Amino acid sequence: MAGIVLAGGRSRRMGRDKAGIDWEGEPMLARVVRVVGERCRPVLVVASEDSAAYRALHGTGGPEAQWVTDEEPGTGPLGGLAVGLAQAAAAGARWAFVCATDMPLISAELIDELRRGVTSSVQAVIAHDMGRDHPMAALYRTDASEVIAGLAAQGERRMLGALDALTTHRVAVSNPDWLTNVNAPEDLHRLHV
Repeated sequence: MAGIVLAGGRSRRMGRDKAGIDWEGEPMLARVVRVVGERCRPVLVVASEDSAAYRALHGTGGPEAQWVTDEEPGTGPLGGLAVGLAQAAAAGARWAFVCATDMPLISAELIDELRRGVTSSVQAVIAHDMGRDHPMAALYRTDASEVIAGLAAQGERRMLGALDALTTHRVAVSNPDWLTNVNAPEDLHRLHV
């Protein structure tokens, strides 16, 4: 199983690059890559070369991951997901765990819980809590890359759009904190209090 960390966002609400924010002594992206790497090989970070994450962390002793930089500009997270899944398939992975760079509380146990939801008939296994799907904390079959690329080419930008197009299984996770996103300075403050 490969790991894919989507890190190409612009961090508008945060006001600075989320990937490089210090989280307990390491950049947030490095922490997420390290945790994902406990269960997944290879770990791919999808971010264009002009993204803040790439400019700040590539080649600087940042996360030990393979960078995937050929995401189509303007396709949003679906475009990044499609490119990451295609690269994971090329590396021989049948499944990939997908998450975002802004999930500092993520745990390898989340990946374990999602793996138990994998069957031969599903294309995606999605974390679910409190009535909400989390498509950025999910397992995707790598052969779903073409379906997702097609959605992005048609103008779909929402990650939830992928769930409508794929055979999806939802898994209620035991610890909803794993799914916490840090989108704005107040989110960081709340987590550090």
